[in-house]
Amino acid sequence: MSDYRTETKCVQAGYRPGNGEPRQIPIIQSTTFKYDSSAEMGKLFDLEASGYFYTRLQNPTNDHVAAKIAELEGGTAGMLTSSGQAANFFALFNICQAGDHIVSSASIYGGTFNLIAVTMAKMGIEVTFVSPDCTDEELNAAFRDNTKAVFGETIANPALTVFDIERFAKAAHEHHVPLIVDNTFPTPVNCRPIEWGADIVTHSTTKYMDGHGAAVGGAIVDSGKFDWMAYADKFPGLTTPDESYHGIVYAEKFGKEGAFITKCTSQLMRDLGCIQSPQNAFLLNMGLESLHVRMARHVENGQAVAEYLENHSKVISVNYSGLKSSPYYERAKKYLPKGGCGVVSFELAGGRAAAEEFMGRLKLAAIETHVADARTCCLNPATSTHRQLSDEQLEQAGIPAGMIRMSCGLEAKEDLIADLEQALA
Repeated sequence: MSDYRTETKCVQAGYRPGNGEPRQIPIIQSTTFKYDSSAEMGKLFDLEASGYFYTRLQNPTNDHVAAKIAELEGGTAGMLTSSGQAANFFALFNICQAGDHIVSSASIYGGTFNLIAVTMAKMGIEVTFVSPDCTDEELNAAFRDNTKAVFGETIANPALTVFDIERFAKAAHEHHVPLIVDNTFPTPVNCRPIEWGADIVTHSTTKYMDGHGAAVGGAIVDSGKFDWMAYADKFPGLTTPDESYHGIVYAEKFGKEGAFITKCTSQLMRDLGCIQSPQNAFLLNMGLESLHVRMARHVENGQAVAEYLENHSKVISVNYSGLKSSPYYERAKKYLPKGGCGVVSFELAGGRAAAEEFMGRLKLAAIETHVADARTCCLNPATSTHRQLSDEQLEQAGIPAGMIRMSCGLEAKEDLIADLEQALA
């Protein structure tokens, strides 16, 4: 369906039923699949044939949905994972091992920051964090001989910085490594990082792709453009025999288009098992079918709320790339011409006490740790996720005590603004 527009792909891509087959993607809720002979199953285990034998590795429901996301992103192959965290870990660990190094934007989701800086460090993988606004000199200085990947988020959660995909892709490719971009907040409806040079794209499908707070999940898409064999010494996992699969060399057998996802499935999913359930994949597909409609409304509401807050006397600052006052306004026009997402952050005068009172007075917006939902939700990190930090520590982390993160849902923007107005009053 490569000739169709994004809106059509949201509805139609990934699954084309045959004559008399189910119109909706069927839920294949089975752990195993039956074969008539051991020889047939053996071909699957040897990666000599395509098919299914155990849902921990692959499942038809999941594969249909992964194919849709791959088409939306303009990639050649995709896979689903149990969460966005699993997707980011798999994407990095698929090409990194003990002794390797990653360059990452410092402005990323806190859970991913901890994954790379703490958990992967225990596995012998080091990281250098750089500002998303660093100079070219600072960016190039972060690379080492053992660097294997560059990582960033299109729109960072919760900092809402906009990642300069093209510039980071250029640096990554000059150092012969792929760029991995988490595209959760804009989704492929509002940004397709592969078109700007990204090699691997990840998602927390839990957010806008699902859109209804119903199913946790993640996804990985390969652009099929990075030439692993051209830098064979850097990526031995893809370019040398895998003895756990009879000496197969993924980059040779599956080429640029399929090597990364095949290895990720046959090695990492086999051994770590971070599978998305078929039921969750079904729910995810339901969300994807309306993604193009919902994202426009999320952006409309986010823009309206940001503009209202920017002119309120009790608000010190507003962070939203759609505002002309945003330091990311021009960059957002380049990468996000249709808008970014519905998440807005703002700082209240009066700090922690004011934020806590404000949150308690909201009537429509719910207090949740979630974002990117059909329903509007708010969070004050100082009194919830970061409550262990002092006000001074919060300032150092770039999360002032009076900061509110608001994820604008699909409600009427007039009602969202009215709720803010009565709470601020």
